[in-house]
Amino acid sequence: MLVLSRKKNESIVINNDITIVVVEIRGDKVRLGVEAPKEVPVHRREVYDAINRGNSSTETPSPNPSDEAS
Repeated sequence: MLVLSRKKNESIVINNDITIVVVEIRGDKVRLGVEAPKEVPVHRREVYDAINRGNSSTETPSPNPSDEAS
């Protein structure tokens, strides 16, 4: 993991097309802005985890090849 120090209005760039900007620092909270291409999904971790849990519970299991024999 890369750990960086940034001040308000400073940013980091990822892969030439994603920019993370420190928008505000208030107490123990930091507000970040994310600029990314529309085709790049950007989610908070808890939302990302919920999406993945939802996808895994709605997936249909692959048919068992032994069930199709005869």
